[in-house]
This record gives sequence, structure tokens and C-alpha cells, in this order.
Amino acid sequence: MTEFVTVKQEVTCASVKFDDEAVGRFFDEQVDLGRKPEQFARVWLHSHPANCPNPSATDHETFKRVFGNCQWAVMCIVARDSSVYARLSFNVGPGGQILIPVEVDYSQDFGASDHESWDAEYKANVQATEWLTTMDPSEREARTMTDPVVPCDFLDEFGKLDPAQRQIILDELAARPELWEEEGEVVYL
Repeated sequence: MTEFVTVKQEVTCASVKFDDEAVGRFFDEQVDLGRKPEQFARVWLHSHPANCPNPSATDHETFKRVFGNCQWAVMCIVARDSSVYARLSFNVGPGGQILIPVEVDYSQDFGASDHESWDAEYKANVQATEWLTTMDPSEREARTMTDPVVPCDFLDEFGKLDPAQRQIILDELAARPELWEEEGEVVYL
């Protein structure tokens, strides 16, 4: 890879949602530069917030849905401790997949490294949101016990996460005593 580009997206510790218009603009720009999709849209590189680079069920599903019709594609995941998972999938002939050895060498600078520009690109394109957020007090008062506290598919989505991702969420909830108010008081997430 010679270039890494971010597109506008909303992320949590357990999900990513790309802005469709931003993806479309990126593809248009690349085609206008004379590039073919296999030159700019075959490597899905993302990170996991824990020390486990293994793909989640959602990662597998997303990779199959988005890259399943490509002749070849790579899913690469970098974990917090710099451990890496990378899989090459090819969908021509009999098709197949193979794990490929990859490492990230942070000790080496390279000509294109411009940390200030990277930070600006990240801030412009990546909107990090809390996965479970507290409501403002006026909204909390307006809700009743029959209102869903979390999305209806929460448990289904939680179950699709890999064990390390589920543990991160459980650990964060355990470390947030402000979520567990006095006995008898209802706290909405």
C-alpha cells in the first residue's frame, strides 16, 4: 500500500458506519484520476480497540458483503497492542482465502508521513460516538419505563461481537459507577 485514505464515517468501539456520499465521492475522484477499483478499493484496513485483532462476526459479514464480488480483497485489522490480522480473499476460479503475515513497524518514518495532516484528516472524517450514551436530564424525565432503553437489536448485535469486544464493553460498564445510581432510581443509558 502506498496511500491510506479515510472517508467520512461514524464509529463506536463496536461498529463503523461509512457515509455513502463520501464513499461515492472517493470512488469518483479515484476514477477521475484514471485508477481502476482494484487499485484503490481492495484493502479494508481498520483497528480494534482492544488487544485482539481477530475479526468479529460483523467484520466477516461486512467483508463478505462489501468485497465478496471482488476478484481479490484484503481485510487487515490492527489491534491496540499492534498485533495484526490479515486475510487475502480471492473470488476467481475456485476462490479461497489465506492468512497473510503482516506487521506494523512504527519505528520507521517514510516520505509521506505527515502526522499533522493525518490528525486533521482523522478529525474531519471520523466521528467517534459513545456506544451507550446517557441522555440529557430533560429527555430522561420524558421517557417512561415502556420506552426501550437500548435498541431492540442490542442483544443480537452484542452476541455478534467477538469475545474480546464483548469483554471491552462489559469492562467499560463495570468501570462507570455513575451508570449505577442509588437503589430505586432508574438510570437510562
